[in-house]
Amino acid sequence: MSASHPQTHDLPRSGSLVPAWVKDAGRAVLAPIVRLALALHLTANTVTVIGLLIVIASAVLIGSGALMAGMLVLVGGSLLDAVDGALARANGGGTPFGSFLDSTLDRAGEAIIYLAIAVYYLRGPDPTWPVLAAILALTGSFLVSYSRARAEGIGVAAAIGLAPRTERIVLVAAGLGLAGLGFGQGLIGALWIIAVLTAATTVQRIWHVWRLTTANPR
Repeated sequence: MSASHPQTHDLPRSGSLVPAWVKDAGRAVLAPIVRLALALHLTANTVTVIGLLIVIASAVLIGSGALMAGMLVLVGGSLLDAVDGALARANGGGTPFGSFLDSTLDRAGEAIIYLAIAVYYLRGPDPTWPVLAAILALTGSFLVSYSRARAEGIGVAAAIGLAPRTERIVLVAAGLGLAGLGFGQGLIGALWIIAVLTAATTVQRIWHVWRLTTANPR
């Protein structure tokens, strides 16, 4: 990140699909897990790595066709992603390396899940459109993350848009759950929704950064 702090004015986080009160409730639910991790002297980085390993286990289940089990394991791994941040704050704040590791493993875990979904469809009779949806969802997800990172690299905060990571995980988990219950189109629909929303979020962030940088040229 640039040595200068990102501009924080005029930065609404509007448009998020998951309401703020839901996220706040999730943090409250995770508080006992954070206390347990503190009691066990686990570091935030350790929890981050454990979370990735759980996501890998979820991917193995998804790729093998156990979609409901894969969804449940994915939710567990995703919850740990919230725990590591809370744990870092409880220990006095995160470190630059911890932030880097968390972001990097988040991207790795997301890619692994989409690839597992693609593998699941490749084992089926007509994989073309579902696999394309998975590829576009993965591409869009990476563009959302990259656009924020590049914005922060030039000193502009850009944590806005319709489909940040939490929303994407919710959509993937919902799709996997529906497919696990026998409604296969639910997962395909979730992938297409993610593909569209991530493209929209990327455009939102490009426009947002353009607006701030042209209004405040350096």
